[in-house]
Amino acid sequence: MHTCYLQLGSNLGNKAFQLQSACAMISSQAGIISKYSSIYVTDPWGFTTKNLFFNQVVEVRTNLSAHNLLSTLLNIEHSLGRTRKNTNGYSSRIIDLDILFYEDMVINTPDLILPHPLLHKRRFVLEPLNEIAPDLLHPILGKTIHELTFACQDHLKVQVLSNDYLNISLRSNETV
Repeated sequence: MHTCYLQLGSNLGNKAFQLQSACAMISSQAGIISKYSSIYVTDPWGFTTKNLFFNQVVEVRTNLSAHNLLSTLLNIEHSLGRTRKNTNGYSSRIIDLDILFYEDMVINTPDLILPHPLLHKRRFVLEPLNEIAPDLLHPILGKTIHELTFACQDHLKVQVLSNDYLNISLRSNETV
């Protein structure tokens, strides 16, 4: 079994439900989710929209290779209604699934770069990752997630979603 860390994000529709659905599909198709971070409400990164994101990081134990895991995650995104646009830049999305780390592998291919090349610049990735894996060592930068979180220059809003609000959102199928 290989240990990997995945970032889940959504800023369209019922975001809490999208993350919950993605976790269920990851569990059934990719591997065992062994750790879940809290869900974080975050400002969009790299583009402007009024729709805040819900973001979460999960630790997954998988038998899939890194490339097969990527293929599975892209299929899950498609199943949940994501259509990827052929534009450069970022946009709102119903679901986004990214591989952050796959063991301590360093991969640089046209379709997969690991560790995720921007994770150390994104507080919305670092905060939930730091919650579940603060001592995880970045194999290229040589720093722990805790150290990268402390040094991060991204000052966009990232805050834990309250459980009360999360429960209301999931029960009511509310769009927030």
